[in-house]
Amino acid sequence: MSAHHSHGAIKQKTTTRLAISLVLTFAFVIFEAIAGYRAGSLALLSDAGHNLTDVIALALSWYAVSVSSQPANAKKTFGYHRVGILVAFMNATTLVFIAGGIFYEAYQLFLTPTVVDAKILIGVGGIAFVINAVTAWLIMQDSEDDLNLRSTFVHLMGDVLSTLGAIVAGIIIFFTQLYWLDPLVSVLIGLLILYSAWGILRETVHILLESTPSDIDMSEIVRDLMSITGVRGVHDLHIWSITQSLRVLSAHIVIEDKLISEGVAIQRQLNHLVAEHYQIHHTTLQLECKECEPDLLYCNLQGETPHHH
Repeated sequence: MSAHHSHGAIKQKTTTRLAISLVLTFAFVIFEAIAGYRAGSLALLSDAGHNLTDVIALALSWYAVSVSSQPANAKKTFGYHRVGILVAFMNATTLVFIAGGIFYEAYQLFLTPTVVDAKILIGVGGIAFVINAVTAWLIMQDSEDDLNLRSTFVHLMGDVLSTLGAIVAGIIIFFTQLYWLDPLVSVLIGLLILYSAWGILRETVHILLESTPSDIDMSEIVRDLMSITGVRGVHDLHIWSITQSLRVLSAHIVIEDKLISEGVAIQRQLNHLVAEHYQIHHTTLQLECKECEPDLLYCNLQGETPHHH
């Protein structure tokens, strides 16, 4: 099987898992919202609201995975990989607003507690836990190197933990009638959502600003590039990410005045080095002779003439 067909098969499995998770989650949202309303439980209603954002997150992730598989073209020369990053950003932003709504409703219930039907809270929470665990497991298998899928996985894992909290609250309320535990669990759910959202937002903004990947030390990579025989200098160096796992490097490499064939050999060594040690597989290197005085290590994009070093 060719690499293209293998990659296509992986994409197909991912979209299938997303579709299954989407149907399961949407069906449960309706069921949980009705049950939460009948039980008078904010914990269940807030969890249903969070599950609704999961439906949106799953739908967006499904769309992103489908679109990102389209080939690059004249208008999108890097392809559609960034769609997944935009979806991850939207998912995380949605989580922040949901958490704010939960905090507001919980505050209102702390002021005026309402009676909660603990049996419904426990029963529905148990069903929710199973469904959320299954959907989270379906998405987890592909989420390690895909920020889009990881943002959706975080959504789902938040539900797994929050429904577990709702079950515990229901059990305690059943024996103690401490109804304030219901909004307390909602607050804990909200804090968990905010914590999850912050991590995703920080990483997506980092990628959208085309920042250097956090695990790359620029001084170290310059030393490694300079260690290749024949390399005399490095400047106009840029390293950024298209997605969480797709990294790009461009640089001007100063070498001695050599034949083109010798320069190609140096370029091949440089490409192998950054791919092997830094997982950068898309590299653009401009070779220059040593008489070309190098500019700044990080080039000036303001249109001003930089001072030479």
